[in-house]
Amino acid sequence: MKHLFPALAAATFALSGSAALAEAKAMRCSHQLPPAHAVAQVIDRWAEEVESQSNGEIDVQIFGANSLVGAKENITATAKGDIECAFSVQFQWGRTLPIMTVTTRPFAFADMNIWRNWDGSEAANFLEGKLRAKGVENVVWLFQTSDSVFTSNGKYLKSPEDFAGIKMRGLVPAFNSAIEALGASPVSMSGGEVYQALATGVIDAALTGTDAAVSRKYFEVQDHFAVVPVISVYFHGYVNPKFYASLSDEAKAALDAAGAKAAVWAVEEAEKAAAAAPAALAEKGVNVHKLTPEENAALEAVMQPAFDAKFSSDDPESQKLLNLIDQLRGQG
Repeated sequence: MKHLFPALAAATFALSGSAALAEAKAMRCSHQLPPAHAVAQVIDRWAEEVESQSNGEIDVQIFGANSLVGAKENITATAKGDIECAFSVQFQWGRTLPIMTVTTRPFAFADMNIWRNWDGSEAANFLEGKLRAKGVENVVWLFQTSDSVFTSNGKYLKSPEDFAGIKMRGLVPAFNSAIEALGASPVSMSGGEVYQALATGVIDAALTGTDAAVSRKYFEVQDHFAVVPVISVYFHGYVNPKFYASLSDEAKAALDAAGAKAAVWAVEEAEKAAAAAPAALAEKGVNVHKLTPEENAALEAVMQPAFDAKFSSDDPESQKLLNLIDQLRGQG
């Protein structure tokens, strides 16, 4: 597995068919995450596992931190075959395939059994079929977190009234409807854009994972962090269908095996990060508050109906997916 950085990215695009990689199929994988991010580290482990399981048939080349393709272009670039592989957070599918954003339903996905049992489940297979229809072949699911933080300056965002009149990071249309129901104005952007937007006043507040608030150094530009199980966040890795079809059966099996292992690693790392992140934020000198059940319920009462109204209108099969996900709850 290779990490390739911006200075090499253009050359790698040009040399994708070079004789230097003739003995193995180069699989350039783009993602938006900084190296310290927990999911980025799982991606690295996955890449090594793919190479090992495929006995060198696949040469995985990792381009992190938007160094090959930007977060908003990863899906199109992979579907078109400009690159072989990419990882996206579910928010990136907000308009193209809204059903992928089901886990942004406020306060609905905190049960970790959903994520422990996700890989290979009917729910996962259902979404993989949807992804295939959009021109990509899914190869790995990587859960990130079900613990989020509302970040702000001067006060916590912990009650519906606190959100009135503020500009904050939005995510996808259905979740943005929930933010609007609180009285805030959502501005959708990728995780890599949020720090600068906060620093320059483009937005007043943000929503991110507790682990990402540490790794992306939000504590440098915000001083109040309200920990809240409002959404679940996951990344997934996918490849170009023609590239996938060109692989041997052994290499396809290697992708399956590596994906199954990585799904477990991601959940393990997420649980570690969720346990450590609030204290890590507090150590940076910022104010951290974990919302009470009563505070969560007050937000849920406003946000969830607004989300449901928008989400169900975006895809008539949304209820089928929700039913499949319900089968994963409570499973050991």
